[in-house]
Amino acid sequence: MPSVITVSNLSKTYKSGFQALKNVNLQIREGEIFALLGPNGAGKTTLISIICGIVNASEGSVTVAGHDIVRDYRQTRAMIGLVPQELTTDAFESVWATVSFSRGLFGKPANPDHIAKVLKQLSLYDRKDSMIRTLSGGMKRRVLIAKALAHEPMILFLDEPTAGVDVELRKDMWAVVRGLRDAGVTIILTTHYIDEAEEMADRIGVINHGELILVEEKRELMRKLGKKQLTLELHTKLEIVPPSLSPYRLEIANGGSELIYTYDTQAERTGITSLLKDLGEAGIRFRDLDTKQSSLEEIFVSLVARPR
Repeated sequence: MPSVITVSNLSKTYKSGFQALKNVNLQIREGEIFALLGPNGAGKTTLISIICGIVNASEGSVTVAGHDIVRDYRQTRAMIGLVPQELTTDAFESVWATVSFSRGLFGKPANPDHIAKVLKQLSLYDRKDSMIRTLSGGMKRRVLIAKALAHEPMILFLDEPTAGVDVELRKDMWAVVRGLRDAGVTIILTTHYIDEAEEMADRIGVINHGELILVEEKRELMRKLGKKQLTLELHTKLEIVPPSLSPYRLEIANGGSELIYTYDTQAERTGITSLLKDLGEAGIRFRDLDTKQSSLEEIFVSLVARPR
């Protein structure tokens, strides 16, 4: 799949001396959903702002569909739609008027059919004549997406798209984003919700302290870094782990009625076979066993917690 955005050796240092980005290299593929994860202050919004032409880089370059974002500013900006984190809309404008105005800002001729299509896609058409101030927070966020899509961009940036939105509406928004991807729009989102990335993203990038520390296919990331837990439900409660089982680093849980064994899925041997044999020799019997894969949240926490 060809790259639509190429970020090369990108750094940003503010006048205060704070270095927000450090030598970032990244390629975004055409038609994918790319999730950028990182704690507050990690550099997510700075990176997006540079690509969108809002903030100037200190070093490095960015191209969008082969066009340099500085040299070919008008061309690259017209290819991008940006949905900011803040709910910034004109409270006394109608939905139709504010979305149509956004299209005009890019010099596009009026196209009522396109505006209607976007509003229907986002379940806003029935509220097209409503003033923005009368809408719920979730509806206002949809209006921001409609404004970003008004000029028919090929790339959409979503900065914390479901911040402050309830769980049910978040799932609706996920469906909207998938629909946009299916329509050919490349989507880059930043999010604090790990389940959002786990549910939607094709690839995941993790940024911390201004450095892009990992970019990986979601499935491959979970395969490489995920660990599994084997939980054994015991016949008889256990107060301490026998010394003969200490190499397995077993954890007693649920008041002594369970033993938990954590193992690396990438190891040459998981150790499960020998564990079960050694349990039998130690006279420990179990009723049932269950395995659980690490979640993306656990993987993310382990990545950002690593020493710099």
